Amino acid sequence: MAGRQFHLIYILPNLFTAASIFTAVIAIVSAINGHFEKSAWLIFLSLVFDGLDGRIARLTHTTSRFGVEFDSLADIIAFGVAPALLLYFFAGHDYGRLGILVMALYIIFGAIRLARFNIMSPNTDPTVFIGVPIPAAAIFVSVWVLMFSEYESLRSYTVLLLIAALLVSLLMVSNIRYPSFKKINLEKPALTKTLIVLIIAASLIYLYPVEGFALIISLYVVWGVVRAARTLLTRRPPKSV
Repeated sequence: MAGRQFHLIYILPNLFTAASIFTAVIAIVSAINGHFEKSAWLIFLSLVFDGLDGRIARLTHTTSRFGVEFDSLADIIAFGVAPALLLYFFAGHDYGRLGILVMALYIIFGAIRLARFNIMSPNTDPTVFIGVPIPAAAIFVSVWVLMFSEYESLRSYTVLLLIAALLVSLLMVSNIRYPSFKKINLEKPALTKTLIVLIIAASLIYLYPVEGFALIISLYVVWGVVRAARTLLTRRPPKSV
């Protein structure tokens, strides 16, 4: 009986991974059927399941190589294919080959991002990501689809959405560093600041859900670029001998 319980615990994190894939498939079907807002929120839900699987695996000490590979394959569906198709059916199909190209590049660069992460993760700093993580890219695309859906004044500028998606695709395979929130410093000096930031973010999302998410994820994406540019500009040239 104890052995059977162990196997059930071992399966539990993978069930959440499967739920992430299933939610993403529903999001894809919703996008195809023109239910763009539903599709975008389902991608958000898929992110919740994706976040839970790893944490449950660590809490129950059931991490495995299979779980890592399964999670990676789930990510390319949930955060690669689903947002790319959402983008294409919402705006990309109006631009012919350009829309197809942006959709394809987003998926290809997302797959490259995941492959690179799997290879580099054992040797990299766990507090940072190299390039925009694919879940963040997916949320960026999804929330801006929600913004364009909510504000009719933006409908005439959907080409900007394609350009933004292309830029975030390139950022996924860049060497720009982005903060990882998997390991947050919870010592007393940092705890108060972290708590204040979280309360402000939660308040903003409560008052303006779509706008709040759009602002937060956009700041995250832009922050990495600004930080990299600042580092590049302030880097001192080597002294001549």
